[in-house]
Amino acid sequence: MSVDFSQSLVIGISSRALFNLEAENAIFENQGVEAYREYQLQNEQVVLQPGAAFPLVKALLGLNGQEHDKRLVEVVVMSRNSPETGLRVLNSIDHHGLDISRAVFASGELLHPYLEAFSVDLFLSRSTDDVQGAVDGGVAAAVLCDPPREYNPSRDQIRIAFDGDAVLFSDDSERIYKEHGLSAFQEHERTHRDTPLPAGPFAKLLQTLVFLQKKFPKERCPVRLAVVTARCNPAHLRVIQTFRAWGVEVDEAFFLGGLSKDKVLKAFNAHIFFDDQEVHLAAASQVVPSGKVPYRSGSSLNGAKPAEPHRMTGHPEPRVVHLNPAV
Repeated sequence: MSVDFSQSLVIGISSRALFNLEAENAIFENQGVEAYREYQLQNEQVVLQPGAAFPLVKALLGLNGQEHDKRLVEVVVMSRNSPETGLRVLNSIDHHGLDISRAVFASGELLHPYLEAFSVDLFLSRSTDDVQGAVDGGVAAAVLCDPPREYNPSRDQIRIAFDGDAVLFSDDSERIYKEHGLSAFQEHERTHRDTPLPAGPFAKLLQTLVFLQKKFPKERCPVRLAVVTARCNPAHLRVIQTFRAWGVEVDEAFFLGGLSKDKVLKAFNAHIFFDDQEVHLAAASQVVPSGKVPYRSGSSLNGAKPAEPHRMTGHPEPRVVHLNPAV
C-alpha cells in the first residue's frame, strides 16, 4: 500500500531533539558506544523526558483529526541509535502518547540521506552534520539550541516564528549587508522594493504551513505564523511585497531595526523560532525553543563577521553565546 504525503506536513526529528538525551549523549561522548549501549539497555523502561522540540511536535500532531479525516501532519523519528538502543525511544513515544508510527535507526550513520525517502519538509536535530547535509540537499533544517528553562507553550495555537534573510528569503541581501555595510544594504533594498526576494531555505515550509492554515476557518485557525526580522524602513517594504508575490500571508510581522528579538518572541510565545545568526539565537533561545539555520556549505557567509544591528542603531549589543549542538 502506497502512502501519499503530498497533502501533509512531514517533520523529521532526531531522538535528541524530541527527548532530553543529554546525559546519555555525554556517556557516548566520554565513555564510548559500548558504555552507551549498556546504559540504554539497562534503562530501557525508564521514560525519557521531553526535549527542545517536544512541545512543537505534540502540538502539530494534535492537528490530526480536528476537522479532517486525512492526516495533516506526519512525524518521523530519525535517530543514529541502533534498533536495539532505539527501543527506549519507542517506549517513550508510547508513554507520552505521541502518534508517531515511523522511525529510522541508522546505527551511527548520517541521517540526511534518508530525508527524501520520507518526504521530509522540516528536519530538526541536535547534530550539526545531519542538519548541514539536509540544508545542502535543499531541505529546511535547523540545529536545535538548548531548551529554555522556563517555557509554557500556548495551548490554544501553534506559534511558529521565522527570521527573514537567509531563512525565509535567500542570503543575497544579507551578503550585501555583511560585505558592503548597512548603507549599501538599505540602498539595494530601496531600489528593489518592488522586486520579490528570492526564496530561502524555509520558503517552502512557510508555504506548506499556510496551506495547513487554510484547512481551518480563519477565525479559529490553530496555527499562527510570524516573521521577526532586524529589517526596518525602507527594507521592510520588500518583505511585504515578497509575501504578496508568493501568495502567502503571515499573521504577524515585526520589523525591529536592531532591537533584540527575545522580548518579541517571548510575547509571541513561539513554539519555535528559526534564525541564522547566533547573535540573535543566544537571547531568543533563553525564552522560546529556537533553531539555528546554517548556510549552505561553500557560502561566503560561513565564517563572515556577524552583523551588528544593535551597535549601528545605538542599542546595546547582546552578549554572544556560542551554541553547543553536540551530536
